[in-house]
Amino acid sequence: MSSIVKSLRALSDPTRLRLLLLLMEEELTVAELQEILGMGQSRISASLSLLKREGLAIDRRVGKNIFYSVRREGLSELETVLAAVKRELTESAADQLALELVLRKRKDKAAEYFNRLAGKFGRTYIPGRSWQALAHALLRLMPPMVIADLGAGEGTLSQLLARTSKRVIAIDNSEKMVEFGAELAREHGFKNLEYRLGDIEDPPIADGDVDLALFSQALHHAASPQKAVHAAHRILKTGGKIVVLDLVSHGYEQARELYAHLWMGFSEAELHQMLKAAGFRNIEVSIVARETQTPNFQTVLATAVK
Repeated sequence: MSSIVKSLRALSDPTRLRLLLLLMEEELTVAELQEILGMGQSRISASLSLLKREGLAIDRRVGKNIFYSVRREGLSELETVLAAVKRELTESAADQLALELVLRKRKDKAAEYFNRLAGKFGRTYIPGRSWQALAHALLRLMPPMVIADLGAGEGTLSQLLARTSKRVIAIDNSEKMVEFGAELAREHGFKNLEYRLGDIEDPPIADGDVDLALFSQALHHAASPQKAVHAAHRILKTGGKIVVLDLVSHGYEQARELYAHLWMGFSEAELHQMLKAAGFRNIEVSIVARETQTPNFQTVLATAVK
């Protein structure tokens, strides 16, 4: 009985409980657990050490990585209790989703390959080769669509999209940005590009009016990113797509003052959860760019279908 009491005492801490429930599902590294729980390495390592000391978890080294799992013998008398706790634990659903994303990344060798490729692109100079030129080329291949550029700013991207789109609606909550962008559109003769003053959490666009809803480095400016994603779902046609380009979660606090960021980026799991909560399907989220200069911002791309 004393061993059960000791185990229950160890699991009275929410972090250790969540860790054990995850390890019951899959063998995981500290880095993977950090990604799932959004916690620091020292906190997770300390919790794992206590779980090992109490005979609830074990570890094994594979190359440079250490994988943690549960010690099944130590849980035999607790499994019924833990199953009930898992059903009631508020964070359980989010942890499960984040776990699925981590496991998918393990298997997604193609994504891993392209991440490595993205890191090398441009390191060796070749005249005329650049991401900017490639982006222009790919934009020309887009089919004619009705696009909502949400949080468009002055609308540089909107104008590029307008070259091949059926119609582009650029939304921004800054009057000056809207005025400036609208004037540029007139100067360049874009009759299919319309700027509208409005909030990305409730854009002035009719329900089911657009084929593509785009947030390009805009979601971290929203007071409620979840509301903005829900609004994107509202304005999309059935079968329409959402594209989110934003920063991966970071600790560069100066971004609040320097760039008026309300949110310090988003993890892959957070974006996945937001899109799922809004009713999107076929959700894909991955990191697509890493800056080499401090503070080493990373860019995450999320796509989904209504």
